[in-house]
Amino acid sequence: MRVTKEKLTDLIKTKLQKAGLKEEHAEIAADVLVFADERGIHSHGAMRVEYYAERIAKGGINTNPDFKFEKTGPCTAVFHADGGNGHAAAKLAMAEAINMAKENGVAIVGVRDMSHSGAISYFTHQAAEADLIGFSVCQSDPMVVPFGGAEPYYGTNPIAFAAPSSDGRKITLDMATTVQAWGKILHARSKNESIPDTWAVDEKGEPTTDPLKVSALLPISGPKGYGLGMMVDVLSGILLGLPFGNKVSSMYENLSEYRKLGQLHIVINPAFFTGLMDFKQNISNTMEDLNQIKPATGFSKVLYPGQNNDVVIAEYKEKGIEIVDDIYEYLISDTIHNNQYDHKNPFAE
Repeated sequence: MRVTKEKLTDLIKTKLQKAGLKEEHAEIAADVLVFADERGIHSHGAMRVEYYAERIAKGGINTNPDFKFEKTGPCTAVFHADGGNGHAAAKLAMAEAINMAKENGVAIVGVRDMSHSGAISYFTHQAAEADLIGFSVCQSDPMVVPFGGAEPYYGTNPIAFAAPSSDGRKITLDMATTVQAWGKILHARSKNESIPDTWAVDEKGEPTTDPLKVSALLPISGPKGYGLGMMVDVLSGILLGLPFGNKVSSMYENLSEYRKLGQLHIVINPAFFTGLMDFKQNISNTMEDLNQIKPATGFSKVLYPGQNNDVVIAEYKEKGIEIVDDIYEYLISDTIHNNQYDHKNPFAE
């Protein structure tokens, strides 16, 4: 099923409002989710709506939070999300970080007590749109085995980065510290597809290609991904005085309770380090240099980080955004949710 960006945004916003989210927060959440879908990151797009709707309806997301921005230093602050919608909290916190970085050259803003915020590259794109460098990390469910371990401790703990170029393009990174994000496995389940045997393990700790048999995820590059996951947990959890490691709340543990997640935005103003126009031109030069690199066997071209997303966006602008038929039918229905996520085993079908 293909739909326009505008229609998909409206459907998601309407569904979240019906679940109980206030209009301005539903609008931001819809924008973040469609941002993911239009880039082909369907694991963080419309397929998440019913989960959010159920959590909102059951009281697990504060629909009238008392958002507070607490400045703790010239370049530091904490955004208190009060259990509110994570997409809205993270976007508003990034807006504050952008203002601080424009004035002081750098900003570090932590977001406390938030719900799930979706594809965090959305927020680093915010910074890049303002001619700044954006870096963001956040916590997630403990479902990753540490290197050498047989049971989960850290989450997929994603990292995102974006920087502006001279022509409006952005060089970007958005990655889980696992071989693949959990949402990608959910997407494989929704399409009845197998997964590579390097993504996850079953209950015996053996590699599996069946997304329904996944019992834990694997860190990227073994000890290196394990170390990156630890770093993210420290910056977005321990640093903000929040639960950490396997104490981070599960997405499905109890949908009537706030999750109290953490996220950290770091924003850098290139103008405080070099000429802004020179910086942006050199980002553009980097993109062109990478495109000119001789491709390896089996590849037609070397893409700069984030370029594959630009290709998908161009296709979807022409043909519409592709979403699974069942998800579209849910979005256009009168159903708020089907009571299928509360206390669900995250690795269960």
